[in-house]
Amino acid sequence: MEKLIQRTQHANSLLCVGLDPVGDDAQVARRLAEVIDQTSLYAAAFKPNLAFFLSRENGVQLLKETVQRIPKDIPVILDGKFGDIANTADHYARFAYDIIGADGVTVNPYMGDDAVRPFVREGKLVFVLTKTSNKSQYSMQDMALTRGGSLADGVAKVACRLNAEIGGIGLVVGATHPAALAQMRAICPQQWFLVPGVGAQGGDLAATLRAGLRTDGAGLLINTSRAIWQAADAGAVARELVEQMNQLRPVAV
Repeated sequence: MEKLIQRTQHANSLLCVGLDPVGDDAQVARRLAEVIDQTSLYAAAFKPNLAFFLSRENGVQLLKETVQRIPKDIPVILDGKFGDIANTADHYARFAYDIIGADGVTVNPYMGDDAVRPFVREGKLVFVLTKTSNKSQYSMQDMALTRGGSLADGVAKVACRLNAEIGGIGLVVGATHPAALAQMRAICPQQWFLVPGVGAQGGDLAATLRAGLRTDGAGLLINTSRAIWQAADAGAVARELVEQMNQLRPVAV
C-alpha cells in the first residue's frame, strides 16, 4: 500500500493505465513498450489484464517482459480476477507475485474470505470485486440480502473487515454506477478503490470523483484502457486525463 501512496503523491495522479493488448503478437509487443514509455510519467499504476496475455502463445513471457519494463516505483496490478481457495489460490498468488512480479491483484470473492486471504502479503494490494461496471441481465451483485442492502454491499462490508484485520484490501467498483460507488465509499471510507468503466463503458469522470473520493482527495485509481491504447499519442491522452482529474478533485472534495 505504501508504494501506491508514494506513487500517487509523487506523480500527483490517480490514473491507472490498463494494458489490454489487442493485435498480432509482434504489433502488441511494440505497442506495449510505447504505451508504457509514453504514459509512465503520468501513471499512478499499471493494470495488465491477464486474459489478454494468456490468449497468446508466449503470453506469460510477454507479460513478464511488460512488467519488467514498467518503472519500479509504479505499482503493477495484475487483473486476473482470481477466485479459488486453498492451495489453488496460493499457487495463483505465487504466479502473480513471484513469477510475474505484480504488486497487486484483483480477486473474485464469491467463495468468501478463503479466496482473498492467500493473496495478502506484506506490501501487496488485493482489490476485491465488489460492484463491477458490466451490465448483466441477471446481476448477482444487486441481489437483496435478507438483513438489508445488496450482495455488493455485503461484499464491501467483508472487505472492510478484512482490511481492518489483515490490511492491504481494496475494492473494485465500476464508474458506471455512481450511486453504488458512493454507497461503497460510505461503507469503506478509507480503502482504495480500483475504478474501471470511465470512457468507453460510459462512466462519467466528474460523477465518479464526486462519488468515490475520500475526504483527502485520494483513495481512487481511475482505470483507462482503450482510450490510451488506441491513441496516436498515449502520453498526451494520459496527461490530459490526469489534468482533468486534478482539476475536478478539489471540487469533488
